[in-house]
Amino acid sequence: MRSPTPSRGRRLGSPAGASSWLAAFALVCANVCCAALAACAGSATSQTMPGQQNSAPHIGSFAANPASIVSGSSSALSWSVSGATSVAVTPGTFTSTSASGSTNVSPAATTTYTLTATNSAGSVTATAVVTVTSSGGGGPLALVTSSCPGGTQGAAYAGCTLAATGGSPPYTFSVSTDPSFSPLPEGMALEAASGKITSSLIGGQGTYTPEFVVTDSANAHATQAISFAINGNNAFLASIFPSTSIFHHRVDAASTSLPVDTSPAAAIYSGYLSETIKPFFGTGYANVPNGIPAIQVPSNQPDVAVSTTVYQSYFTSGPIPPYAPVEGTSYSTGDRHVLVYLKAGGSSKPALYEMWQGISEGGPWTDSSNALWPDATSNALTPQGNGTSDAAGLPVAPLLANADEVIGTGTPTAPNGAVQHPVRFTLNHMLNYWVWPATETAGVGSCTATGGGAIPTESQISQSAPPASCSFSGPAGEIYRLKASVATPSCAMTSPQSAILITGFRNYGIILADNGDSGGLIGTPDARWNDNDLMCLRSLTLADFEPVNVSSLIVSNSSGATSH
Repeated sequence: MRSPTPSRGRRLGSPAGASSWLAAFALVCANVCCAALAACAGSATSQTMPGQQNSAPHIGSFAANPASIVSGSSSALSWSVSGATSVAVTPGTFTSTSASGSTNVSPAATTTYTLTATNSAGSVTATAVVTVTSSGGGGPLALVTSSCPGGTQGAAYAGCTLAATGGSPPYTFSVSTDPSFSPLPEGMALEAASGKITSSLIGGQGTYTPEFVVTDSANAHATQAISFAINGNNAFLASIFPSTSIFHHRVDAASTSLPVDTSPAAAIYSGYLSETIKPFFGTGYANVPNGIPAIQVPSNQPDVAVSTTVYQSYFTSGPIPPYAPVEGTSYSTGDRHVLVYLKAGGSSKPALYEMWQGISEGGPWTDSSNALWPDATSNALTPQGNGTSDAAGLPVAPLLANADEVIGTGTPTAPNGAVQHPVRFTLNHMLNYWVWPATETAGVGSCTATGGGAIPTESQISQSAPPASCSFSGPAGEIYRLKASVATPSCAMTSPQSAILITGFRNYGIILADNGDSGGLIGTPDARWNDNDLMCLRSLTLADFEPVNVSSLIVSNSSGATSH
């Protein structure tokens, strides 16, 4: 609050001729002494009319509260006077006969207000200043919120409110559609007028960095990127398919005696062997979550229409919620996998719905292909040659490395979990054949059968009766284990998440599932991953892995069940 500056009053004019010089002197002295008192605050001056012998009014206080306002707001001018017959406030036309009171003012710019207190002996004045600024302190428009709380997939969001300063209010908030940033995590929404970010159920996982835009009434814009760290909730992935499934079977030689697959089709193509293992999962990358997300929904999740535009379709409606997370987010032009696991309920079995290039249409969804495992307690594979949402005809969700299984009952920095399934990986090109448990391929090269004759491409080949020769190698569905002779990298001593994954490579292997960067290892995005820790995986190369002959485990070509 700005207080008026005290000043001495100055008597103007002279007493009437009939007054004695002593009375005149006493009156002048009284005025001078009164003006000198601290109670006479406020740049006060006094005037009396010639010939008057009574005292001028006294201003006890005159102040603005608040002394500084934003444009469009008001301030109260309060006064306390004595000996006045009237008061007036200028600029303006306000007058009053009250000894104390207030009046509200709403100046458009910084203004000095003058209070004049008057009686028959004269008048005194005091001033108060009301400072006017643009909203938030003036200056250029800025979005000043720089961080927001994280959250957990499947839970409500704690909330965050964006704040802006400067410019010309009111403000409108929005999320940029610039593809170099992400949208908000799935399931979260921004209220345009208030800047509040809310969610009753977060669908996304990983680290999202959207760019927020504030627009003022003059159509000026300001932006701010804010990251949202969302923990995944993927423990359910371990329960997809029975424990007897090949997707949960160990392949290490020590415990299973499964031999190396010596088929000419089996080995990873020699040109790729020097490629390192690359974790294509983690917290976030280039402002979007890094990995393929997955979500579990309740058994009563409503079905919505699903339209497939390019390849095979196993379902035309499914329990795909509007908050289902999309690989790379909805801004992506890439694979955009959408993986939804429907919990069992009543007489309904748990089911796995997977889409490739899924797009939410505000209720219904479209995709370029999809796949369905209607009973996830069954070992049934999809039909041979029909394809799924990946090139190998495999399910995606249960083959993803995920933070829940690695962390276990520990913490991100002290995990104690275990990976008990093969982890899906990619090569620049797969061989144009598949082996069990895959059901499809999209690759290059060809093979010749024992006894001569070409084996038709895009077909299944057998590990127990392998081809005689192949022009390329690395079939879809082949499982590769970390060789027993390969030492665990020394970096694993200080990279506990990688150490658990590497143990999984020895015991359960990695499974060739799609075309992509050679050595690309696929997992879920999650704010609990330690990206620096995961870099230890790059100490391994594809040459450190060997193909495993799992043909002795096959019960049926249409089933993922294992015989022992």
